[in-house]
Amino acid sequence: MAAFKFKSSKVQLPAQSLVSIALGMAVVATPALADDAKDKGVEHIEIKGQHDGYNINKVQSSKFTESLTDTAKSVTVIGENLIKDMGAMTFSDTLRATPGITLGSGEGGNPYGDRPFIRGYDAQSSTFVDGLRDVGSQSREVFNIEQVEVLKGPGSAYAGRGAVGGSINIVTKTPGLRDFNHLSVTAGTDSLKRATLDVNKVIADEAAVRLNVMSHDADMPGRNGVDGDRWGVAPSLALGLTTKTRAKLAYYHYESHDMPDYGIPYDQATGKPADVDEDNFYGLLNRDFRENEVDSGLIKIEHDLNDNLLITSTTVYGRSTNDYVVTNPDDTKGNVANGYVWRGIKSRASVTDNLATQLDLSGHYQLAGITNRFALGMELAKEETDADSYNVTTGVNGSNQCSDAGMLEGYFCTPLANPNPSDPWVGTIVKNGTPTLTRTDTRSLYAFNTTEFSDAWLLSLGLRWDDYDTQSESASAGSLSNSDSFLNYQLGLVYKPADNGSLYLSWGTSSNPPGTSNGDGADRLSGSNDDLAPEDTESLELGTKWDLLGERLSLTAALFSIEKDNARVAVEAGRGAPQQNVGKQKVQGVEFGVSGKLTDNWQLFGGYTWLDSELEANGINSQYDGNLFPNTAKHSVSLFTNYAISDAIKVGGGAYYMSKVYGNTANTLYVPSYWRFDAMASYEVNRFVTLRLNVQNLTDERYFDKAYAAHFATVAPGRLATLTADFSF
Repeated sequence: MAAFKFKSSKVQLPAQSLVSIALGMAVVATPALADDAKDKGVEHIEIKGQHDGYNINKVQSSKFTESLTDTAKSVTVIGENLIKDMGAMTFSDTLRATPGITLGSGEGGNPYGDRPFIRGYDAQSSTFVDGLRDVGSQSREVFNIEQVEVLKGPGSAYAGRGAVGGSINIVTKTPGLRDFNHLSVTAGTDSLKRATLDVNKVIADEAAVRLNVMSHDADMPGRNGVDGDRWGVAPSLALGLTTKTRAKLAYYHYESHDMPDYGIPYDQATGKPADVDEDNFYGLLNRDFRENEVDSGLIKIEHDLNDNLLITSTTVYGRSTNDYVVTNPDDTKGNVANGYVWRGIKSRASVTDNLATQLDLSGHYQLAGITNRFALGMELAKEETDADSYNVTTGVNGSNQCSDAGMLEGYFCTPLANPNPSDPWVGTIVKNGTPTLTRTDTRSLYAFNTTEFSDAWLLSLGLRWDDYDTQSESASAGSLSNSDSFLNYQLGLVYKPADNGSLYLSWGTSSNPPGTSNGDGADRLSGSNDDLAPEDTESLELGTKWDLLGERLSLTAALFSIEKDNARVAVEAGRGAPQQNVGKQKVQGVEFGVSGKLTDNWQLFGGYTWLDSELEANGINSQYDGNLFPNTAKHSVSLFTNYAISDAIKVGGGAYYMSKVYGNTANTLYVPSYWRFDAMASYEVNRFVTLRLNVQNLTDERYFDKAYAAHFATVAPGRLATLTADFSF
C-alpha cells in the first residue's frame, strides 16, 4: 500500500507513522498472538462507542431537560456506530442518514463548503460544535465526531440567531476511564487510502487522555481530475472524570487540500444540467485549488453543586481559513447552446476567528410538590471574518462570450462535450488585498423549564434573549452595521399515554437578522439589507414518539407548519438590489422516523419527509408567488439497516431517495430526482480484528446532489468501494 501523506502549505509530515502502527497492530491482532496474549493473562477490553446501537435518546445540551421521547420537538441523533457502518467519511455524508435535509452549493458570496438545508432553510451558519456556534466556512470530517444532533424546525430558543429550519450540533469525542486503542485502515477504489487512530489512556486516578488522528487521500469517484487529501489531529484531556468537579481540555487541527468542483452547467433550454458525460470536469488542474485549515481549542468545566444542581462553563476559540480559486461552468451567456462552456472564476481568501463562552446552571427542584427540571444560562460570542478574493488574469483580453478567439486561446472557454482539465493555462493569481472585515458580537440569556404535573402530563417552556451587533468594513461598501435585540420562545405540551410513549404539541420561533453568516455566507451584511429588521419565523408541530420492544426501537412521527411573514425580498432586479421585509414563506410537512433494533440481530435507522413549500412576495416579484423553495425536496427517504447473520458476520445497506430540487426561486432550473443504494458487509475475524466492506452508490447512479441558483449543478460521487480493517486492543 502506498504511504499516507500529511500535506500542508506549512508543514510536510511523513506518512510512515500511521502505516507502521497499522502493520504493528495487524501483527498483534493475528489469531496466534491473540491466543498468546490470552495465555499470558492479558485482559481483553471490548471497544464500543458510547452507544452500542443506532438508537440514541439523549443529546449533549442541558437545554433539553427531558429525554428525546419526552421532548416536544423533532430531533434526530446520528451516532458513531451508524456513521461507521454507513462508511461516511465527511460531515455531509453523515447527514444523508436523515431525511428532510438537502445540500446547497457555494458560489460568489456564499463560500464553497458545508451548506445543509433543513426543512427548506439554510443551516450553514446554524451549525455548532459541542454546543457553540461554528461559523467558519469549511468541509468537515468525521474522525473526531461522537454524534451529530439535528434539531428540526425553528429553534432560536435553543440556538440563537438563525435556526430558521433547524440547527445541527456536532459532539466531539471525550476521554474516558478505560484504556483502548483503535486503528482503522481503509483502501478503496479511486485511489482511496485512509487511516484513523483513536487511543484512550488513563494517566492517573480520575484522569485520561485521548488522541484521534486521521489521514485521507483519494480521487473523486466518477469525476475526471478531481482529487483531494486531508489530515487532522485531535488530542484531549479529561480530569476528575467521576468526581464532583470535572474538566475537559481539547484541541483540534484539520487541513484539507483538494481540487474544487462545481459540476456541470445548466442547459437553459431544458432547465436541467446539460446532457453530457457526468465525468466531464470543466476546471483547470494547474489553476484551481482549495485549502481549508481549522484550529480550535476547548475548555469545559463541570461542577456538581449538590445532587440537584450542575454548573457548566464552556469556552471555545477557533480559527478557520478557506482559500480557493474554482471554475464556475457558466451558462448564462448562451455558450452552452453553442457547444462551449465559459470557465468563469470564483475565489475566496477568508479567515474567521471565533471566541465564545457559555455558562449554564441545570438541575431539578420541587415547587408545591411538583417536579421541575430546568436549565439557565448565558452566552457571549465574538466572531470576526476577513473575507478577500483573488484577481485571476490570463494576459489576454476577452469577454464571457466563447465566440471571442481570445477566450479560447487563453483556455477561458472549453468545449462542452470534451473539456480538457489539463489545458496549459498560463495566467497569474494574486490576492486582491481589498477584504471585507465583518465583526459580530452576541450576548444571550436563556431559560428552560419542564414541569411534570403528573406521570402523564409535562409542560416545557424555553425563552432566549439575544443582543446582536454586526459591523462590516470594506473599500467598496464602506461602513455598515446592523444591531437588534430579540426574544424567542419554545413551548411544548407532552401527554404520555404510557411510560414508553408520548404525544406532543409544540410552538417555536426564530429570528434571522441580516448578517447571520458573519460575512462568510449567503446572508452576509450588505448595503441592500443593513437597515432591515430580523426575519421572524414560527412553527407549530404535532407529533408522537414511542420506545418499543423494551426500548430497543424508537418510532417518531410529526406534522408541522413553518411560517415566515417578513422575509427579505429584493424589490428590484439585479445583484445587490435593495431588499424589504415583505415576503412570505410557508412550509408544511410530515416526517416519520425509525431507529434501533427490530430484533437482537436487526438494526435500522432512517425515515421519510414530505415538504410542501410556498413563496409569496406581496406584489413584489409576484411572478414567483406560489413557487416552491429552492434547495428543498418535496419527498425524501433515508434508510440504513444491518443484520447479524452470525456473531461474526453482518450485512446491510442503505436506500436514499430525493425528489426534484429547484435551484432558483423562479423554479426554472432544477436537478432531477434520484435513488441511491449502498451496501455493507463486515466480518469479525477475532476479538481484535474486524473487516468491513462498503460500497457506496452501488448501481453507480449518476445524479446531482446540489442545485445552484444559476450556472451549474454539482455531480454526486459515482460508485466507491472500500475495504476497512478495524484493529482494537
